[in-house]
This record gives sequence, structure tokens and C-alpha cells, in this order.
Amino acid sequence: MRPIVLLTLLASLLVASLAPAADPVYREKNKYPVLDEMKAAREARHAARDSVRAEVDAIYRADAEARDEARQALRVDWSGIEAPESPAEFTQVWHTPPVPQYYTGTCWAFCSTSFLESESKRIAGNEIKLSEMWVVYWEYVEKARSFLREFGHTPVAQGGQDVGTLEICRQYGIVPRDAYPGVLTADGRYDHTDLERELSGYLDWVLASGTWDEERNLAYVRSILDKHMGPPPGTVAWEGRQYTPREFLVDVLQLDLDAYRGVVSRLDRPFNESVLLDVEDNWRRVDTYLNLPLDTFYAVIKRSLAEGYSVSIGGDNSEPGMDGLHDKAIVPEWDIPAAAIDQGAREFRIVNGTTTDDHGVHLVGTAEVGGREWFLVKDSNRSSRLGEHKGYYFWDGDYIRLKMLSYTVHRDMLEGYVK
Repeated sequence: MRPIVLLTLLASLLVASLAPAADPVYREKNKYPVLDEMKAAREARHAARDSVRAEVDAIYRADAEARDEARQALRVDWSGIEAPESPAEFTQVWHTPPVPQYYTGTCWAFCSTSFLESESKRIAGNEIKLSEMWVVYWEYVEKARSFLREFGHTPVAQGGQDVGTLEICRQYGIVPRDAYPGVLTADGRYDHTDLERELSGYLDWVLASGTWDEERNLAYVRSILDKHMGPPPGTVAWEGRQYTPREFLVDVLQLDLDAYRGVVSRLDRPFNESVLLDVEDNWRRVDTYLNLPLDTFYAVIKRSLAEGYSVSIGGDNSEPGMDGLHDKAIVPEWDIPAAAIDQGAREFRIVNGTTTDDHGVHLVGTAEVGGREWFLVKDSNRSSRLGEHKGYYFWDGDYIRLKMLSYTVHRDMLEGYVK
């Protein structure tokens, strides 16, 4: 081949190799019929299995529901027990009518505000219904504040103690219920289910993210509370005058919060000394509860009501001797004979977990019927509305001696009992 022809051919090949490639094109994606067939078979097997499981689950669910519906509660036979039949049989301390707590775990706020209402009546002659939800709102704020400062170690739940109400009143004062109902629904019934879910979800995020800024987080917590309860007022009108909540506490209610003392009766701590009530709801870890022997613990309660003072009390309400259908609570002989109820029996139930910090109520009256000492109990719980006398229980004194963990009383009622 001549050199010039060869050069021409090489040049043509070089130009061809440098020409741009053809443009990209779309085409139908690859298909894998074998794999698709296997996937369909797998899904069919799973669907068949899930269908069978759903049928089995439905059978077990229906069985569980039927057993639960058929299950009976162990209760007292009241036919042979002489007991009060009406609140009218009791010598009573003045108190406002019972108010239900509905779908909340805020019994402590209901019994402690009721206690303060009775105290304001005794001291200043006031007959004022106070706002339970005011106390609940600010207690949530303070729990959240402690949660942030303690890096998630403070429980932010619905429970609380009388000491919490006293502390909230010290910090924020208090207002009448009319000034702050703390409920936004048209029916006026409290339901904190959604509030609890939203608040716990937010605080879970804080814990997981490590976002501990107190000011910003408390602002958001308050926005949740405002959404579900409404924002609390800065002032209240009373008899033609405006008061801040703290002014209302001092000037109108005339309450000295330092005049009240928490009382317990425990064997594991020295008597007649200040001790810690070691329960979750005492999240502030207040250790100023006066520890009294059981006989003195009970005598102070009796003295208080005899002298016109009421008592806010908390303990266990899950016993078979407590019967809302009959408005009564006793310790039946088949549980423990009355003569055997002493400091040791009480302590044993606390230690083994059968006496727990379940519920708070307000003791507002006494009566003697059938050889027993009975107490009129103002209660916010649902079970107290099963019987004839809505919002009231009649408790035998032995139930208090055995099952109540702590109470709050005016310090004057402790004079002569404290060594």
C-alpha cells in the first residue's frame, strides 16, 4: 500500500475514534420473573399465616374479654355490719361539695385544695371553691423544671402530694376555681390523657436529644399546658378588687402555709423526728414529715376532727374492704382481726407492697356506729360515685390505721403529742 493511502486510512480511523458517542436512551427496566414469582409466593405464605394468626388472636382476645367480664371482685358482705348510711350521721367540718377528678391522676390536688378551703373557712370564715387545676398546672411546670435541671431524673407524671400543693401556693399563690377552671371542653370534665401523651413525648425528645435549655423548654411545656388547660390568670377579681394569686392567698384566704405539717408512721425511722416520705410522688424529696407512733398518728386525726379541723390524707385504696357500691371501707376480719392491727402489721404491708401510695382524700367528719369509729371521706375518685352518696366514703378507723401512709394537719393539732 502506498504511504499516502495508508496515512489517509489512519487519519480516517483516528477521526472516527474521536467522534462523540451516541446519546443515552431509556429502555424498559430489566425484569426478573423468577424472583417476582418467589416474592409473590412468599407474600402469599405470609398473608395466609397472618390471616390464621388474626383468627387466633381474635379468639384469644374474645376469651380474655369474656373472662374479664365474668371476673368477680372479692368484697365484704355488708349484711351483718352496722355502719353509717348517710353523711348526715357524721359530725362534719365545713367543706365544699365533692368534685370528680374524671380522667386525671390528680387526686392529691383535689384533696389538698379542699383541705385549704376548709382551713380558710375555719380561720377567716370564707366559703370559697379553689382551683385544683391551678395547682396542677404549676406543679407540671415545676416538675418539668426539675426534669431539666436533673437531666431527666425527675418523674413528670400526674401524681403528687399535699406538700406539693403547699409549695405551689408559696410560689404562685392560688385562685378561685371560677377564675381558672383549667378545662377547655364544653362538658367541663377533666381528661389529661392527651396532655400526658404530648408532654411525655416532648420530654422524651428532650432527654434523647440532650437539649436542656431551661427557658426554651419550659416555654414549650407551658404552651402544651395552655393548649390543654388554658393559660392561668395573672390577677383575679374578688369582691370588687383585683388581687394577684399570692395576694389572694394571704389577704383573702388568710392562710399561713408554714402552719401545716405532714405526718407519717414508719418503723424504719426514729419516732418524733422529721423524715422522708419515700414515694415517687414526693418528687421534691421533702424530708420534713413528722414520724409518729401509730397510736399517736391516729389520735392526732381524731383530735383534729373533734376540734373542727379537717385532715388531708393519702394511702392505699385498693383493698377488698373498700366498696364504692356501698360507700364504705373497713378491714374485714378475714383479712386481719381488728385486735391484730398494730405498728408491725401496718409496717409489714408497707414493706411487702400491699400498702402503696395510691390515692389522696379529705377527712371531713366522724361518727360512732356499731362500736366502730367512722370517718366521713370526701373523695374525687370514680369509685366514690358508684354508690348512693356521690363523692363520699365512710371509712372505719381501722382502715386508716392500717392503710393510710401520710396526712397533712395544722400544727396546733400536734401540740401535746410531740415529745
